[in-house]
Amino acid sequence: MQPWHEISKQISAATDSFFEVKQAHSIGGGCISQAYCITDGIQRYFVKLNTSGNLAMFEAEAAGLMEIHHSYTLRVPVPVCSGQNAHAAWLILEYLDINNGKRGKASDLGQQLAAMHRKTYSQFGWIRDNTIGQNPQINTTSSDWIEFWRMHRLGNQLDLAKNNGFNGKLQQLGEQLLVNLENFFPNTPPSSSLLHGDLWSGNYAYDQTGRPVLFDPAVYYGDRETDIAMTELFGGFSADFYSAYRCDYPLDSGYNVRKVVYNLYHVLNHLNLFGGGYYYQAEQMMSKLLAEIR
Repeated sequence: MQPWHEISKQISAATDSFFEVKQAHSIGGGCISQAYCITDGIQRYFVKLNTSGNLAMFEAEAAGLMEIHHSYTLRVPVPVCSGQNAHAAWLILEYLDINNGKRGKASDLGQQLAAMHRKTYSQFGWIRDNTIGQNPQINTTSSDWIEFWRMHRLGNQLDLAKNNGFNGKLQQLGEQLLVNLENFFPNTPPSSSLLHGDLWSGNYAYDQTGRPVLFDPAVYYGDRETDIAMTELFGGFSADFYSAYRCDYPLDSGYNVRKVVYNLYHVLNHLNLFGGGYYYQAEQMMSKLLAEIR
């Protein structure tokens, strides 16, 4: 039984306006949480539901959405409230009319992402941990970007892989890569930019006015190249997007090698989430990187 009564009361309290769920329509597309559009016949909200142990995941997602919202660059669905009972946890968001055909200007997405990346912080990481998929993403702050990436990104995923039984060559290559990580970075550290953190084509769209919208973030502050690298990992971003981004905020030399370092994090995360062919993809990426320094 879905917790619509409790959600109705919480929305009413959060918005100071009476709301009662009259209809709830399941929305497909999510692989982690159930998604619904709920309405009282006038107002609509987007609901994400998961098991009761996942409230912290939703609270971190809401905080990440607000971090992007307060950058005044890209649109996101604004969080309304979150909560849980003995059976479920939920996150209530502003309902946005999304143009499923992605009819909008890719150049706007590129320009606005460049603007978001210009919002910076004094440290790498963030004020709280969150998740990447369903895996923990550690955001303990650091003044050293390479050490942050070594410990809290690649190192953490390699530890998860070991705990999941992925040993052998994967761990041997991973250990060599972590020791030699400095070889892939210039002497000048990158700016600590506001990042979406999980920027693949399934996590952006356009609203009915054509304005770009981001959702499902894994926010932290770090090298902006990590966001751009992930856009290339699975595709779905046009030449106009890259042209507009680079025009506003050119990438530094060496990006084509560093993007493999950055995308390795997501491939290892997919290995830990889904297994399968990601094991060999991760091995190949690490072998390619190590060959660069031999």
